[in-house]
Amino acid sequence: MSRKIERLINLTIALLATKRFLTKNEIFRSVEGYEGSDEAKERMFERDKDDLRNLGVEIIVGSFDPVFEDEAGYRIKPENYNLNLGEISGKQLALLSLAAEAWRGAALDDAAHSALKKLQSMGIDSDLDALPVIAPRLSSSHGDFQLIATAISKRRRISFAYLAQTLDSKVRVIEPYAIATKNSHWYVSGRDIEKSQIRTFRLDRIDGEITLDSTEENFEIPRDYEIFDSFGDDQSAAIANIKIRKGKAHLLRSVALTITDEDDWDLITVNFLDARQLIDLVLWHGEDAVITGPDELRLQIIEALTQIRVLHE
Repeated sequence: MSRKIERLINLTIALLATKRFLTKNEIFRSVEGYEGSDEAKERMFERDKDDLRNLGVEIIVGSFDPVFEDEAGYRIKPENYNLNLGEISGKQLALLSLAAEAWRGAALDDAAHSALKKLQSMGIDSDLDALPVIAPRLSSSHGDFQLIATAISKRRRISFAYLAQTLDSKVRVIEPYAIATKNSHWYVSGRDIEKSQIRTFRLDRIDGEITLDSTEENFEIPRDYEIFDSFGDDQSAAIANIKIRKGKAHLLRSVALTITDEDDWDLITVNFLDARQLIDLVLWHGEDAVITGPDELRLQIIEALTQIRVLHE
């Protein structure tokens, strides 16, 4: 990642997480990448503002002190940071998912967190909960995700031992067309060389390592190919019941279907397709969120909490 892109991401995070307008001086002191003379920092900041606005990120200008309108401040309101995607195809959704993973990773690295730590050390309140959907994940994508993505982009065959439902292992060679996730599982799809048919394989049933073919024998991906078509029409969303503390867990509140008052807590219902993503989001809110149903989801989050405890023993 270039220094400029890193600076733009860190600036966006600082302006999103702050609870009040930030002056230029506060931005220069808290966001890494603003270096050189005052004039150089000013030029950098003006270019960064233009770049973010060109990307559709609305930066609001106002006074950081409502009583004395003496110096302009800047911030980004989370509610203005949403995208209206309209109708998008499966391929576009897959690309957006990859971009979201890149944003998630960049938004949670040490450099990004340092901006918020510096703001807090300066007595400026900031809140990671204000950042849209960057809850950290317990585990990254499948370990061979990068290798498969490289094979797809370079049009190279891959081979692997695959466990059938009978637990028999057989070597498969495919021309990978796409990789996608459904219901917490990652899949790779492409043309099976032996069967000369398009097949879809679950990554957690791959036995051992995936091998990238060393030959330069390229292949073509059909222009009308959609990996999601191979999943069928069974991607209906499930509903989870979650208790959240009053005034907390704003990310969960923003996706709630219903909210019921229960004294110090609210009971919400949310739709979910990916159990792993929902569990990560609940874990992000710590003691402020508790899954109460369905039981299968409760067992999964208990298992995740057990893993966290083991890692910290």
